[in-house]
Amino acid sequence: ILVTPLDVIKTRLQAQTSPFSKGKCFVYSNGLMDHICVCENGDSKAWYKKPGHFKGTLDAFVKIIQIEGIKSLWSGLPPTLIMALPSTVIYFTCYDQLSEALKARLGKDDEHIPVLAGSLSRFGSVTVVSPLELIRTRMQYRNLSYNQLYTCISSKVATDGWFSLWRGWSSTVLRDVPFSAIYWYNYERFKKMMCKEVGAHEPTFLIAFTSGAASGSIAAVVTLPFDVVKTHRQTQLWESEILKIPRRDCTSTWAAMRKIVAKNGITGLFAGIIPRLFKVAPACAIMISTYEYGKSFFSHFSEKMSQRP
Repeated sequence: ILVTPLDVIKTRLQAQTSPFSKGKCFVYSNGLMDHICVCENGDSKAWYKKPGHFKGTLDAFVKIIQIEGIKSLWSGLPPTLIMALPSTVIYFTCYDQLSEALKARLGKDDEHIPVLAGSLSRFGSVTVVSPLELIRTRMQYRNLSYNQLYTCISSKVATDGWFSLWRGWSSTVLRDVPFSAIYWYNYERFKKMMCKEVGAHEPTFLIAFTSGAASGSIAAVVTLPFDVVKTHRQTQLWESEILKIPRRDCTSTWAAMRKIVAKNGITGLFAGIIPRLFKVAPACAIMISTYEYGKSFFSHFSEKMSQRP
């Protein structure tokens, strides 16, 4: 809810400099996960319906509110929440449960635990949500009823098999699993270090917020080349899958990286680093601090209830 306006403004600025043509896809990221958006025509979706003439981020912010109203800054929030909620629930639940299981086997202070738990939990959440993303994109593009959607999915499964619902899964895993491994490793280290510094037994809201922002920023920078490649490959895949546009040459991740470097130099692999940091850092900070606070609150509440006669 808090970072969606940043993405709406970024998308509008992107549409202004490089308008989306019919039959193209673009990736909308809310800091937690990505959504593929299909472009039917230049003014059909609230995300980018009025490219406008914006001079920068602040100018876009003011003009969107003046011309379209403040609600436009939250365009596309419902599909974001529909996809983000199950993904985040699975992600955090798996991380906590895996962490406790690994601590029992490897020891409480083993530094490999956040890496293993973070990687496996993200792997699980991406795997579960991937078919939902395909279904949501089909509904967005064709405006299908649920009966039509069921028929469409059934025919696809009958033709190509169940695994066809997970097309594009590998490119998402390639970026999100390393991101989670780096994020949780640094988060647990920063949290432990800051708790020790202030003499706290459990992380406060501020400690969790700061640790989340710092670890999210580090993970975002390190995995950005994979993010750039993933965006290119995923949009190509969806243009082929949903819009029946002939697919371009399918290359490996490393071949795609070499192609980007040859065309735009090494900086091409770090394209969009500033807007990515502006999204990921606050999103990770808000997500982990509210989660830690909620977990602490309900833990203490449960203890109080159990002590009642």
